Amino acid sequence: MARKHHIVTAIQLCALLWLTNLAGFSAMAQTQTWYLDPPHSAAQFSVRHMGISTIRGTFTKVGGVVVDDPSDRSKASVDVTIDASSVDTRVEMRDKDLRSDHFFDVAKYPTITFKSKRVEAAGAGKLKVTGDLTMHGVTKEVVLDVDGPTPPMKDPRGNSHRGVSATATISRADYGMTFDAPMVGDEIGIQLDVELVDKAPGAPRPAQGTPPPPAAK
Repeated sequence: MARKHHIVTAIQLCALLWLTNLAGFSAMAQTQTWYLDPPHSAAQFSVRHMGISTIRGTFTKVGGVVVDDPSDRSKASVDVTIDASSVDTRVEMRDKDLRSDHFFDVAKYPTITFKSKRVEAAGAGKLKVTGDLTMHGVTKEVVLDVDGPTPPMKDPRGNSHRGVSATATISRADYGMTFDAPMVGDEIGIQLDVELVDKAPGAPRPAQGTPPPPAAK
């Protein structure tokens, strides 16, 4: 009887350890970290000029991290950083003015950041992401209307990619940028088109056909 009792106890312990490991793997699988892929991502803006035309521009240097939990999107987070000096409207004289203290004052405020505070479902394939947008030394709450993320797709190297688009509208006056009003409109449209990858930019990628590294002991 004692031997039988020991066997039953051992089986119960093994089962408990298996369930504990399974729960741990499940929790790890739920939380996923994604990185903005700079060559395939863009932070764009638009503003009215004299009330009759629309000027569009982009920031060419953008990076960030998205932590996602597909089973509970309220646990997701977004952290994006933009190099303000990378502003590009295709007119160098205008870009220099935008970098000056008339607008972004990049010498004093070199980055623009967005840090989420809340993520909510907003219908099939849509989200509302509320967070703090810091620009020109001012932080204001902004809501992004998000399409996505798309289902993941694998590239030939085995890395997973997802796509996300987001829009928002802000007032430049809210951020202390009132120069040249009303010649330049106050309302700024923001359009983000982002590709996410499951490997941090710059991390070495294995060549095709390279066997995976040995498992840690």
